[in-house]
Amino acid sequence: MTWIAILAPCGMDGGPAPDLIMAEPVFFPFATSLDFGEVASISGASLPDGVEPSRKLDGIAALENAGPADLAYMDNPKYTEALAATKAGLCLVSPRFADRVPAGTVALVSPAPYHAFAKVMARCFPNALKPESIFASQGVAPGAIVHATAVLEAGVTVDPGAVIGPGAEIGAGTVVASHAVIGPQVRIGRNCSIGAGSTIQASLIGNRVIVHPGARIGQDGFGFAMSPKGHMKVPQVGRVIIQDDVEIGANSTIDRGASRDTVIGEGTKIDNLVQIGHNCVIGRHCVICAQTGLAGSSTLEDFVVLGGQVGLAGHLTIGVGAQIAAQSGVAGDVPRGARYGGYPAQPALGWARETALLKTLVANRGKKPGASQD
Repeated sequence: MTWIAILAPCGMDGGPAPDLIMAEPVFFPFATSLDFGEVASISGASLPDGVEPSRKLDGIAALENAGPADLAYMDNPKYTEALAATKAGLCLVSPRFADRVPAGTVALVSPAPYHAFAKVMARCFPNALKPESIFASQGVAPGAIVHATAVLEAGVTVDPGAVIGPGAEIGAGTVVASHAVIGPQVRIGRNCSIGAGSTIQASLIGNRVIVHPGARIGQDGFGFAMSPKGHMKVPQVGRVIIQDDVEIGANSTIDRGASRDTVIGEGTKIDNLVQIGHNCVIGRHCVICAQTGLAGSSTLEDFVVLGGQVGLAGHLTIGVGAQIAAQSGVAGDVPRGARYGGYPAQPALGWARETALLKTLVANRGKKPGASQD
């Protein structure tokens, strides 16, 4: 067992207090023991000739920390030196890096090592795939508040302090963590995870949806009829529809629609601290990175990727498969498959050319035409 020391500032008498010694916790225990042959099977790779498939895997670690009984992976040229120096027993790599795996490490060659690594991780650490009960509860814990008219299927877990409102319905296998609030008439499907301190109202949520702590779903959209005499609040009477296999990051906010629904499509992944305005429609399998904001009534078609801190004006359409670079400001529609960046956002090639030209102009500022550039 590993021990850690926590330094205390002073004792009761004002003198130095003894260090507090605690056992180091294991937050995500290794759930199952695998051998090299099983890792190869899970990842879809083949063990090299001569490698004993029954050799045991005891852990998973980064290249620089891995030992002879650990699995690591590498698929980024930035970590070439770490790969060359690794002590890992087994390493998932793409074909381009296979010849750089050191002699003491078994190379598992995969066309998609990160995906293969994720499959092995999911087998070894299933409790890290989604937030679980904070209180290790089963069923409705003492201290939870469940309205008499709420309907919970068998196998729902409700932690202490959570609130389930009147008429809400929750499917089997769903976990509602401490101090989450589920509003009246909300529907939540099966095998979902509702994080601690999150709030959900006026929403219909599918199966296997993960809502991380502090998320806010279904509150008022930001709608006001503005005038010189003041701003009149417009009632927001739409809903939030969240389809299957969506993940919503910590402290992200999704406003309900004004007169139609805000929709998050199947398989979409939303990072922490994202704001999605009322009436937005997000397609299937989109990726929205942290601190991005979507103004109301914007549409993302399927497989769109928004980098961190992207801002979208309202009433826009971003086409299928388009990608927007981080910190871009999008003021108009983006065609399908396009790559945009900059502020205001434009096609990536033009943005790169403008950036290069600007650097040249700044570097040459004050120099006479025709003067040496040395």
